[in-house]
Amino acid sequence: MTPAAGLLLTGGSSRRLGVDKAILELDGESLASRLARVLGAVCSPTIEVGPGYTTLPATREDPPGQGPLAALTAGAAAIAADRAPMPTIVLAVDLPFVDTALVEWLAAHPAPITVVPIVDGVRQTLCARYSPDALAAARELLDAGERSLRALLAAVPVHEAPEAEWAGVASHRTFVDVDTREDAAEFGLATPG
Repeated sequence: MTPAAGLLLTGGSSRRLGVDKAILELDGESLASRLARVLGAVCSPTIEVGPGYTTLPATREDPPGQGPLAALTAGAAAIAADRAPMPTIVLAVDLPFVDTALVEWLAAHPAPITVVPIVDGVRQTLCARYSPDALAAARELLDAGERSLRALLAAVPVHEAPEAEWAGVASHRTFVDVDTREDAAEFGLATPG
């Protein structure tokens, strides 16, 4: 297995959904627990960036709620605290159908740079592998006041992986994210209790 760290981002505001996405359940398992399990099966170390919905070690961006670039930077700093920089797979907690096959594919992708799957012309920035150089650039961009992952991808070399590359391990459904109550209902997600 190709070494890669993992970051599970659980700190989003979930304004349109009305409940924390992390607590939504698929087949009786919270999305946070499910994705921590999937990411942890492939990546080491694996860290939650958020309030601590999982049993993973957790860290937060400071202050919380500053967006995915800040979360990526906080998670990368936590990983780098006791090891050399390494490729890092980032998953948002609202991707209920990501599985180990896709995470393994990301970890093993031969490109030495950041790898971002492209689905229907859209970069999947929160289901991607970031290179050590990209993690360093993220910190610099954040310090300069930037908040967007798009700015990071514009600043570093990126391999945009087309469907032909990932189709053997994933489908379009694998990349769907949950933003609204209608999405949750459509994908069979439930709130606990």
